[in-house]
Amino acid sequence: MQDMQTKTIEKYFFFGLLSATLIFAFFIFQPFWIVLVLGASLSIVLYPVYLWLKKINLSNSLASILTLLFFIIVLCIPFFGVGSIVFNQSQDLYRSVVNNGNSLPLLDSFENKINKILPNDAPFKMKEAISTFLSFLTSNITNIFNTTITAVFSFVLLLLSIFYFLKDGESWRKTFLKISPLSDADDEKILNKLSRTINSVIKGYLLIAFIQGTLMAIGLAIFHVPNWALWGAVAGVASILPPFGTAVVSIPAVIFLYTTGQTGLALGLLIWATLIVGLGDNLLSPFIVGHNIKIPPFLILFSVLGGISLLGPVGILIGPLTVSLLYALTEIYRSEFQ
Repeated sequence: MQDMQTKTIEKYFFFGLLSATLIFAFFIFQPFWIVLVLGASLSIVLYPVYLWLKKINLSNSLASILTLLFFIIVLCIPFFGVGSIVFNQSQDLYRSVVNNGNSLPLLDSFENKINKILPNDAPFKMKEAISTFLSFLTSNITNIFNTTITAVFSFVLLLLSIFYFLKDGESWRKTFLKISPLSDADDEKILNKLSRTINSVIKGYLLIAFIQGTLMAIGLAIFHVPNWALWGAVAGVASILPPFGTAVVSIPAVIFLYTTGQTGLALGLLIWATLIVGLGDNLLSPFIVGHNIKIPPFLILFSVLGGISLLGPVGILIGPLTVSLLYALTEIYRSEFQ
């Protein structure tokens, strides 16, 4: 009897100590959990490249390093290049609208033509709206420069996390299967579900954003809309929100061209946005994201919006992952416990 009581005390002490250690570890890793989640997610997306390198008899470390170089050259450098163009155009737009008086007659003309359409008791204040938006944009750009060291440090940590997730991920997966109280089949079901979600969300959203943003930027440049790269980037980000999509950019751009007397260009941009850009916007998002992970597109939409509202930009990934995990656990419950 005494041995049983001792064992019980030891068990409760162990689980109490384990719980306290896990909570303490959570707070230790809390400042870096976004980097760790992104590192794990990107390593899953890059894993086919890593496996291909492994097939030519490279070591784990060398294959991970080469995969990391592929990630930097193919994805990071173009991203930073486009970011610099967008930044320069945002600065030019701010100076031309806020500081340069020569642009004000154009804004006055655009504002007057819009107000002729609207009721008299609901005037549209073009200059005030643009000034407020650009002030917000430039203040955030200033914050980005103020936190450059932090951003560089986080990027280095992201690269390190991708390297180690690629190099040691398989052994960590096996360890998880051993210590998990669920059956290996259920664990595999959860991990596979999350892996498919990560691939679909990252590849799907990145592909959609890239295609939509590129097509919109090309159309804006062809039809002579100023700051085409900046608004193309905005269209790419907006493309992940199906009810709005690239119309957030295309409709104001068409109105801008029409109200400034460029009717032919406005019609051309409208056709481009409807046939070229709109086709991909309506077809790619449900097919690439919703079909592959077998989650209704409207749930994907709300999980993205809820994730962004709760966690910021990283919620684009965490929201669908949470819904996907819920789906996997529901399937396990129905098959194993019901």
